[in-house]
Amino acid sequence: MLGTAGGPGAAEEPGGDRGGGRLRDGESYGFATEQVHAGEQPEPGTGARITPVYLSAGFEFDDFDQASARFVDTQSGYSYTRVGNPTNAAVERKLARLDHGASAVLLASGQAATAIAALAIVQAGDHIVCSSSVYEGTKGLFQSNLTRLGVSVDLVADPSDLGEWERLITPRTRMLFGESIPNPRNDVLDVPAVAEIAHRHGLPLVVDNTIATPFLFRPLDHGADIVTYSTSKLLTGHGASLGGAVVVGRGFDWWADAERFPQFAAPAGGVSGPSWIGAYGSDAVGAYLRDAVAMRFGPTQSPWHAFLLNQGLETLSLRMSRHVESALAVAQWLESRPEVVGVDYAGLSSNAHHGTAERLLPRGAGSVFAFTVDGGIDAARRFYNAVELFSRMTHIGDVRSLILHPATTIHVQQTPEQRRSAGISDGMLRLSIGLEDPADLIRDLERGFAALA
Repeated sequence: MLGTAGGPGAAEEPGGDRGGGRLRDGESYGFATEQVHAGEQPEPGTGARITPVYLSAGFEFDDFDQASARFVDTQSGYSYTRVGNPTNAAVERKLARLDHGASAVLLASGQAATAIAALAIVQAGDHIVCSSSVYEGTKGLFQSNLTRLGVSVDLVADPSDLGEWERLITPRTRMLFGESIPNPRNDVLDVPAVAEIAHRHGLPLVVDNTIATPFLFRPLDHGADIVTYSTSKLLTGHGASLGGAVVVGRGFDWWADAERFPQFAAPAGGVSGPSWIGAYGSDAVGAYLRDAVAMRFGPTQSPWHAFLLNQGLETLSLRMSRHVESALAVAQWLESRPEVVGVDYAGLSSNAHHGTAERLLPRGAGSVFAFTVDGGIDAARRFYNAVELFSRMTHIGDVRSLILHPATTIHVQQTPEQRRSAGISDGMLRLSIGLEDPADLIRDLERGFAALA
């Protein structure tokens, strides 16, 4: 069926949360130690310390019986990179451990990660309740593409209104979705509270944790059931590659209601044999997501991009600490400027979501936020064109600081009324704070304000 480590192999090769390398199973380690060592194993024969890049489309079998065993999952190993690759598997193990998950799957982009997570859960006739603060590409995927497949979607206009989340749930709802730190508004999601609502109705909560990363926040520890990432952003950090990931937790009882999630009770072999639940137990959903959805739709992450992701993960805690420290300094400075109408950063004590951020994000509220200048789109244009150190890019989470005008780029397909409803004003500018000296960033932003004078 799979042609790689499926039943017994899925827990041992792709995904899985074994420490590998120098980490003992079941022993607790600090985040910085895990980001360096988790998932990695010495290279047999050479002793190479760094996980190699296995740029091979397929893997040779020893004999006739081994080929068959790989495809019927009686022997762990690899057959084809679309299904599993040693480079990817090492990084998947690391991500699963960093997020306290059962398993992880690497994909070609963050958009692919969201799509595969949704497609593993919903089918025609099902319903999704989604925060209105999520990335516009996610809204488009849900409201345009999934609706064409017969899946309906309702957006929670005010994600902080827990009653609205509950009111939108119907008998056909199969999934709740939100972002831990949305951009550009920074309206931090109360994940434990939304998870409690989801679980009371027997539903999973899926959280996009791209901006927070597991260093700032682990959604699975706070009640979420599946976590998605655009690894192109802060997890990789250097802006040199694309990628996505899905991390599956252990806590949700997917098999409590076979009528609600019939796919997991179906035979894992496609025709006969044990169900996904019977074959994979607590990681049935992770195995199904990998083998029945990602493998068939095919958005595989290249081993080269997995290697680049691994290089970024090794310094994640160091980079994130600097990102959030600098972001707070820049946000506080912007808040003091008379030309600024408002700063949407939950790290500020004046922000409406500061209390939630303090409770869930003690290490910091991320490094991506927005501020609004007085004077509308003309003022935003002058400011945007005046900066020199900030890169004008549609990207976030880079070591370089970035700036973008949301209303005319990522939100340009919305009507003016929709943008106003989402809090996206003509004078809003989004910043992604990098690793430069904060004083230099502030001096560059002063050029923008000078252009408004």
